[in-house]
Amino acid sequence: MFCSAHPPSSYIRAHGSQLLPGWSLPIASVLIVIQPCRVEFVERTSENERYKSELRDRFLKVGFQIALELQKLGHLADLFDPRSGLPMLSVTGHKRLDDVAVAQSVLGYKTCDRGGCHVLVHPTLGAAVYPSTLVSSAPPAVMESVVAYILTNKTV
Repeated sequence: MFCSAHPPSSYIRAHGSQLLPGWSLPIASVLIVIQPCRVEFVERTSENERYKSELRDRFLKVGFQIALELQKLGHLADLFDPRSGLPMLSVTGHKRLDDVAVAQSVLGYKTCDRGGCHVLVHPTLGAAVYPSTLVSSAPPAVMESVVAYILTNKTV
């Protein structure tokens, strides 16, 4: 699992209130989580769907821990369900978040179109990656320290 904290993309800055209408503070950081997989997500197969489900569950487990720790520190935090693009802890807005688009705009990774779905193409892992997104009102440096704490001290 690779995690990196960044300032929000232009899309998130422009549409933050539509993604998270109940938030009283702007989104200050975006955590992009990239999980490698044994298979490339270029076809829709039962094996790929099983891996996607496992990786989603792993992200949700870690993401909830990170979000709750940020909230304990007084920051707003939420993770977006990779399946639906909707927030997991906040009131749902009128927009959905596309994890592939976030990773593409923030990290500069390429994408490819596979049957109407955009697939992230990692520079070394190819299409065998599963991106996920968490956002917070905390600055990126605070997000990074919380992520480091969770990944080293909590059961992930």
